[in-house]
Amino acid sequence: MSHDEGDERWQEYVSAISPEQRPLFDRLHRIIVAEHPDAEVTVSYGMPAYRMGRRRLNVGVWKHGVSVYGWRADRDGGFVSRHPNLSSGRGTIRISAQDAAGIPDGELRALLGGALDP
Repeated sequence: MSHDEGDERWQEYVSAISPEQRPLFDRLHRIIVAEHPDAEVTVSYGMPAYRMGRRRLNVGVWKHGVSVYGWRADRDGGFVSRHPNLSSGRGTIRISAQDAAGIPDGELRALLGGALDP
């Protein structure tokens, strides 16, 4: 994994995540870096960003839960067809902790990993 969790912006962002939202963020982060261990992890647009070449995936923590930006409909492993209520617009998935409890890691791997696949 090509990132520096000692980076001040990364540390500030992660440290500011509420205890209610942190487990979901940590789960998504682990899945992304497991699927793409060489991904560059940084902060972009004020939120964590994962990059593989020209592909990018941003993960933002908000009051509702976590939003995932930059996923691709043609590489989501059928995630949106199974969870259409989580798509809040083109390229944005909104996942609450309650929603995530019913989503297996395999489905999240397809969504998150597919976004960064070449």
